[in-house]
Amino acid sequence: MQRRTLLTSLASGFTALTLASNARSAAPFPLKKTATEWKALVSPAAYGVLFDHGTERAGSSPLNAEKRAGSFVCAACFLPLFDAAQKYESGTGWPSFWQPLPGALGTSTDYKALYPRTEYHCSRCGGHQGHVFDDGPRPTGKRYCNNGVALAFVPQGQPLPALRT
Repeated sequence: MQRRTLLTSLASGFTALTLASNARSAAPFPLKKTATEWKALVSPAAYGVLFDHGTERAGSSPLNAEKRAGSFVCAACFLPLFDAAQKYESGTGWPSFWQPLPGALGTSTDYKALYPRTEYHCSRCGGHQGHVFDDGPRPTGKRYCNNGVALAFVPQGQPLPALRT
Protein backbone atom coordinates (compact mmCIF):
# COMPACT_ATOMS: atom_id res chain seq x y z
CA MET A 1 0.00 0.00 0.00
CA GLN A 2 2.86 2.44 0.70
CA ARG A 3 4.23 1.91 -2.81
CA ARG A 4 0.85 2.81 -4.34
CA THR A 5 0.65 5.95 -2.17
CA LEU A 6 4.16 6.98 -3.22
CA LEU A 7 3.41 6.43 -6.90
CA THR A 8 0.15 8.35 -6.66
CA SER A 9 1.92 11.25 -4.92
CA LEU A 10 4.68 11.33 -7.54
CA ALA A 11 2.16 11.26 -10.38
CA SER A 12 0.16 14.08 -8.78
CA GLY A 13 3.29 16.17 -8.29
CA PHE A 14 4.41 15.60 -11.88
CA THR A 15 0.97 16.56 -13.17
CA ALA A 16 0.98 19.75 -11.10
CA LEU A 17 4.42 20.73 -12.39
CA THR A 18 3.41 20.00 -15.97
CA LEU A 19 0.26 22.09 -15.65
CA ALA A 20 2.21 24.91 -14.03
CA SER A 21 4.80 24.89 -16.81
CA ASN A 22 2.12 24.90 -19.49
CA ALA A 23 -0.02 27.62 -17.88
CA ARG A 24 1.24 30.81 -19.45
CA SER A 25 -0.31 34.09 -18.59
CA ALA A 26 -1.07 36.30 -21.53
CA ALA A 27 1.95 38.56 -21.46
CA PRO A 28 1.46 42.10 -22.68
CA PHE A 29 3.64 41.73 -25.79
CA PRO A 30 3.38 44.70 -28.17
CA LEU A 31 2.98 42.48 -31.26
CA LYS A 32 -0.03 40.19 -31.11
CA LYS A 33 -0.95 37.67 -33.80
CA THR A 34 -3.09 34.55 -33.86
CA ALA A 35 -1.58 31.10 -34.26
CA THR A 36 -2.88 31.04 -37.83
CA GLU A 37 -1.18 34.34 -38.62
CA TRP A 38 2.17 33.18 -37.15
CA LYS A 39 1.96 29.85 -38.99
CA ALA A 40 1.62 31.75 -42.27
CA LEU A 41 4.80 33.75 -41.51
CA VAL A 42 7.28 31.23 -40.05
CA SER A 43 8.30 27.67 -40.87
CA PRO A 44 6.62 24.80 -39.00
CA ALA A 45 9.90 24.13 -37.14
CA ALA A 46 10.19 27.78 -36.11
CA TYR A 47 6.55 27.87 -35.01
CA GLY A 48 7.09 24.76 -32.87
CA VAL A 49 9.93 26.43 -31.00
CA LEU A 50 8.70 30.01 -30.91
CA PHE A 51 5.06 29.47 -29.97
CA ASP A 52 4.80 25.86 -28.74
CA HIS A 53 7.99 26.23 -26.65
CA GLY A 54 9.75 23.35 -28.37
CA THR A 55 13.47 22.68 -28.65
CA GLU A 56 15.39 21.91 -31.82
CA ARG A 57 17.86 19.03 -31.87
CA ALA A 58 21.34 20.01 -30.68
CA GLY A 59 23.78 20.60 -33.53
CA SER A 60 21.03 20.99 -36.13
CA SER A 61 21.24 24.75 -36.69
CA PRO A 62 23.63 26.27 -39.23
CA LEU A 63 23.63 29.38 -37.03
CA ASN A 64 25.65 27.47 -34.45
CA ALA A 65 28.66 27.79 -36.79
CA GLU A 66 27.95 31.40 -37.83
CA LYS A 67 31.08 33.48 -37.16
CA ARG A 68 30.51 36.66 -39.18
CA ALA A 69 29.86 40.09 -37.70
CA GLY A 70 26.19 41.02 -37.71
CA SER A 71 22.94 40.74 -35.80
CA PHE A 72 20.71 37.87 -34.72
CA VAL A 73 17.03 38.79 -34.92
CA CYS A 74 13.85 37.06 -33.79
CA ALA A 75 12.67 34.78 -36.62
CA ALA A 76 9.06 35.76 -35.93
CA CYS A 77 9.03 39.56 -35.65
CA PHE A 78 12.61 40.50 -36.66
CA LEU A 79 13.44 42.34 -33.43
CA PRO A 80 17.25 42.40 -33.02
CA LEU A 81 18.08 40.19 -30.01
CA PHE A 82 21.86 39.65 -30.05
CA ASP A 83 24.94 41.21 -31.59
CA ALA A 84 27.24 38.61 -33.13
CA ALA A 85 30.09 40.00 -30.99
CA GLN A 86 28.36 38.44 -27.94
CA LYS A 87 28.16 34.95 -29.51
CA TYR A 88 30.56 32.24 -28.35
CA GLU A 89 31.10 28.51 -28.75
CA SER A 90 29.56 26.88 -25.69
CA GLY A 91 29.97 23.28 -26.88
CA THR A 92 26.25 22.64 -26.32
CA GLY A 93 25.20 22.38 -29.97
CA TRP A 94 23.04 25.52 -29.86
CA PRO A 95 23.98 29.12 -30.67
CA SER A 96 25.03 30.69 -27.38
CA PHE A 97 25.47 34.30 -26.33
CA TRP A 98 26.81 35.91 -23.17
CA GLN A 99 24.61 39.01 -23.41
CA PRO A 100 21.45 40.12 -25.25
CA LEU A 101 20.77 43.56 -26.65
CA PRO A 102 19.18 45.94 -24.11
CA GLY A 103 15.43 45.42 -23.75
CA ALA A 104 15.33 42.60 -26.32
CA LEU A 105 14.36 39.73 -24.02
CA GLY A 106 11.87 38.90 -21.30
CA THR A 107 12.09 35.93 -18.94
CA SER A 108 9.83 33.46 -17.19
CA THR A 109 10.32 30.28 -15.19
CA ASP A 110 9.56 26.91 -16.70
CA TYR A 111 9.44 23.50 -15.01
CA LYS A 112 9.41 21.23 -18.08
CA ALA A 113 12.66 19.60 -16.93
CA LEU A 114 11.07 19.08 -13.45
CA TYR A 115 13.27 21.79 -11.97
CA PRO A 116 13.04 25.53 -12.46
CA ARG A 117 14.83 27.00 -15.48
CA THR A 118 14.85 30.56 -16.72
CA GLU A 119 13.24 30.70 -20.14
CA TYR A 120 13.71 33.78 -22.28
CA HIS A 121 11.59 35.10 -25.08
CA CYS A 122 11.44 37.98 -27.53
CA SER A 123 10.15 41.03 -25.69
CA ARG A 124 8.17 42.16 -28.73
CA CYS A 125 6.25 39.05 -29.88
CA GLY A 126 6.80 36.66 -26.96
CA GLY A 127 8.45 34.02 -29.16
CA HIS A 128 10.36 31.43 -27.10
CA GLN A 129 14.08 31.62 -27.82
CA GLY A 130 15.76 29.38 -25.26
CA HIS A 131 17.01 29.24 -21.69
CA VAL A 132 19.62 31.22 -19.78
CA PHE A 133 22.15 29.56 -17.48
CA ASP A 134 24.82 30.81 -15.08
CA ASP A 135 27.75 28.95 -16.69
CA GLY A 136 28.76 31.41 -19.40
CA PRO A 137 31.94 33.42 -19.94
CA ARG A 138 32.92 36.75 -18.49
CA PRO A 139 31.92 39.48 -18.17
CA THR A 140 28.32 38.36 -17.47
CA GLY A 141 28.78 34.69 -16.58
CA LYS A 142 25.53 34.01 -18.49
CA ARG A 143 24.86 31.53 -21.31
CA TYR A 144 21.84 32.41 -23.42
CA CYS A 145 21.32 29.05 -25.10
CA ASN A 146 19.20 29.80 -28.17
CA ASN A 147 17.30 27.65 -30.60
CA GLY A 148 18.77 28.52 -34.00
CA VAL A 149 15.42 28.09 -35.75
CA ALA A 150 14.05 30.92 -33.57
CA LEU A 151 16.66 33.31 -34.99
CA ALA A 152 17.61 34.84 -38.32
CA PHE A 153 21.10 36.20 -39.00
CA VAL A 154 21.73 39.51 -40.74
CA PRO A 155 25.38 40.03 -41.76
CA GLN A 156 26.99 43.37 -40.93
CA GLY A 157 26.51 45.83 -43.78
CA GLN A 158 23.11 44.45 -44.78
CA PRO A 159 19.98 46.28 -43.65
CA LEU A 160 17.95 44.74 -40.85
CA PRO A 161 14.53 43.55 -41.95
CA ALA A 162 11.63 45.83 -41.12
CA LEU A 163 9.88 44.84 -37.91
CA ARG A 164 6.75 42.84 -38.61
CA THR A 165 3.48 44.54 -37.79
